[in-house]
Amino acid sequence: MPKQKTNEGPELFNQWPLPPKATLGSAVRAKGILLEIRARLPAASRKLLDLDGGSLVLAMPETSKTEFRFVSGVVSQALVGIEGLAVIPREIQDILTISATERLRWLTDGRLPSAGTRTVRLAGRAKKITFHVFDPRLVEELLDGGTVDEWREDDKAMAAENRRRAALKTKLTRSLKTAAKRQSTAGKATDDNEGAGLSGWEEFGRDGLLG
Repeated sequence: MPKQKTNEGPELFNQWPLPPKATLGSAVRAKGILLEIRARLPAASRKLLDLDGGSLVLAMPETSKTEFRFVSGVVSQALVGIEGLAVIPREIQDILTISATERLRWLTDGRLPSAGTRTVRLAGRAKKITFHVFDPRLVEELLDGGTVDEWREDDKAMAAENRRRAALKTKLTRSLKTAAKRQSTAGKATDDNEGAGLSGWEEFGRDGLLG
């Protein structure tokens, strides 16, 4: 007896496991790859491609065979060389477990080289934003080499040195102010003493001849 078809669930299904070198162990990176490939699909088909664990999955009704074949072809082609897809800010922060502040600091001082910039339009808005992207191979090297921990130690040492210098500067400024105040007080006392034993000094001052 032939198996009867049901209307429960999709009839057509395809799956593409994402290579570990592409995701770099990051769920955020995997979601980024999904969004990147969705952007290459027709608008009506984008939500049909989804992420399940570490794989992209496509599910469609059996009546959509032509569309299914087309979308499957686009996804397969888009995944060729996906390991080289530039890493965007939120992805590198998740992969390296760093904060936005650390990313910006290391980007600014040159420790984290930029691989260029990317401009996108925010969803539902006319405004565009431009941000730096990063070479995935460099990110992989940083992840495997423990470089981030070294940078953090360097930052701690630099912060401590900056605090020490600031404390010395504050102490020096206070000392200079104290010395200047003492010198001013001593000068005034000298001026007062200079006229203490002179005849008619008070009269000179009273008549305004010293002003």
